[in-house]
Amino acid sequence: MQLIEAIILGLVQGLTEFLPISSSAHLRIIGEFLPSAQDPGATFTAITQIGTELAVLVYFWGRITRIIGRWFRSFTGGVPKNDPDVRMGWIVIIGTLPIGVLGFLFQDVIRDTFRNLWLVATVLIVFGLLLWAADAFGRRTRTEKDLTYSHGLALGVAQSLALVPGVSRSGATTTMGLALGYTRPAAAEVAFLLAVPAVFGSGLYELLQAIREPGAAVFTLFETAAATIVAFGVGWAVIAYLMRYLKRGSFLPFVIYRLALGVLLMVLLATGVLQAF
Repeated sequence: MQLIEAIILGLVQGLTEFLPISSSAHLRIIGEFLPSAQDPGATFTAITQIGTELAVLVYFWGRITRIIGRWFRSFTGGVPKNDPDVRMGWIVIIGTLPIGVLGFLFQDVIRDTFRNLWLVATVLIVFGLLLWAADAFGRRTRTEKDLTYSHGLALGVAQSLALVPGVSRSGATTTMGLALGYTRPAAAEVAFLLAVPAVFGSGLYELLQAIREPGAAVFTLFETAAATIVAFGVGWAVIAYLMRYLKRGSFLPFVIYRLALGVLLMVLLATGVLQAF
């Protein structure tokens, strides 16, 4: 039964990681309705996110390898330092710093306090409204060529808010991108690229912790690995869908979903169907 639950959660992770609806919130909520009725935990969430980020690597392989290659070549003079790919490399580094520092400093709070379902419900609604406002009123005229280092830092600060389940890593970063005037596809793609080092870093850290202290994890490493593989396959399909959708569609359906889920979660908590912890 544990393996089946892990696979279900891996499916949920793959479906929700790249949509602006918060995969960590969904894992937290769905876990309460599985037979074991338990929070899968921050460790399981972080490790399965490795699977979805592998999907990002596969989907954007050409783009990512070009950025890395040209970034390194800029140190030897082979590529101009003002090259767009070099700039993107620095922006990813700058944008990763906030979540790296905050994630390290507030590990205990992330594992405990931030997983309160009342908090999850609240941020689902609040950040849903912020996403709606940014999508509705953002200029949507800037593309990736307009990215600046200050914008990269702002996007990184937004990404760090996703340490709270319910915010959504892609949602927070995309919301900031839209607020800064970027197009929907540009904001989404930058969000994907920015997440790669942060997610791999946290996932590998949690994986090492799980290996050192296997008894502390909710699922075994085998079960977590199975969920991670499922998350990879489903996540790749979701990326392909989302990038096509954003060429013509808005974020309004995701906003409505976030609001509905947040309200439903509050009702379930208020009526005692679910407990905050």
